[in-house]
Amino acid sequence: MEVRYFREVEVEPRVPYEEGLVHVDDDLVVADKPHFLPVTPAGGFVQETLLARLVRRLGNPDLVPLHRIDRATAGLVLFSANPATRTCYQSLFRERRIRKRYEALALPLPHMEFPHVHHSRLARGEPFFRMREVEGDANSETRVEVLERGPRTWHYALEPVTGRKHQLRVHMAALGAPILGDPFYPALREQGPDDHECPLQLLARGLSFEDPVHGGSRRFESRLSLRLPWMRLEPGPDGFTP
Repeated sequence: MEVRYFREVEVEPRVPYEEGLVHVDDDLVVADKPHFLPVTPAGGFVQETLLARLVRRLGNPDLVPLHRIDRATAGLVLFSANPATRTCYQSLFRERRIRKRYEALALPLPHMEFPHVHHSRLARGEPFFRMREVEGDANSETRVEVLERGPRTWHYALEPVTGRKHQLRVHMAALGAPILGDPFYPALREQGPDDHECPLQLLARGLSFEDPVHGGSRRFESRLSLRLPWMRLEPGPDGFTP
């Protein structure tokens, strides 16, 4: 017997962006998550989550996310829609047989050669929700490439080999190019209500894998974009000011 309980939230903020559906079949749902929307219930969010929205929209209470992306990050999230095939798809992530590709806008790194692979050991930082690089054997790896070079900001392609919490955000900050709009790295900003006009410029762009149930290659691409006309970049204490 299974009991699910979600605590009540006195005032749950509405995330003013809608999720997109990239793919739906009997086994998988691929959704485009907007910025600021959590994947699953956490903190002050219960109904305003990607999972809750998709369950209501598709009428399938068996939906389960196969992985997570940060609330601040936009882009692709893969869901299992069928308990009978769920373990097969979960194994893709557990055995690192799925390729995840991200895009980010960040400060230029003109003195670095690309592609660049960054290794480090990540551990829990302070406060508890932040991560930090520490001495020791590497437990995280990210491949970084440049898609486009602008005068004040570069468009990067990021491919995480591992899936540590906040890995891409910590690695880019460590390289000297914190992702634009990041309130956690390299320095923690004063916490307050979400600024929907200034999202983190990080997008889960693509997922690709060999289908363990039906066979053949599967490839999904986000329909979202990081190219926002309102973004202006000025030097500031954190490297930029949106």
